[in-house]
Amino acid sequence: MQRSKECLVQFELASVGQLIGRKVTWTQGNCVLTGKIVGLHGKNGLVRVRFTHGVPGQAIGTTVELAN
Repeated sequence: MQRSKECLVQFELASVGQLIGRKVTWTQGNCVLTGKIVGLHGKNGLVRVRFTHGVPGQAIGTTVELAN
């Protein structure tokens, strides 16, 4: 099932399981989208992030910031 509010994000950390529940932000110009890490995806450092609004196609391949 395709969900436009959820994306897979890859982190280069050893233990991404500790990131569940933290917030991430994606910024492009004046557009800022905030999301929350909701779960793991596989064993290679991928996590599922659920954003408040649908993520545009321009976000594919870009970076997100991990909020405190």
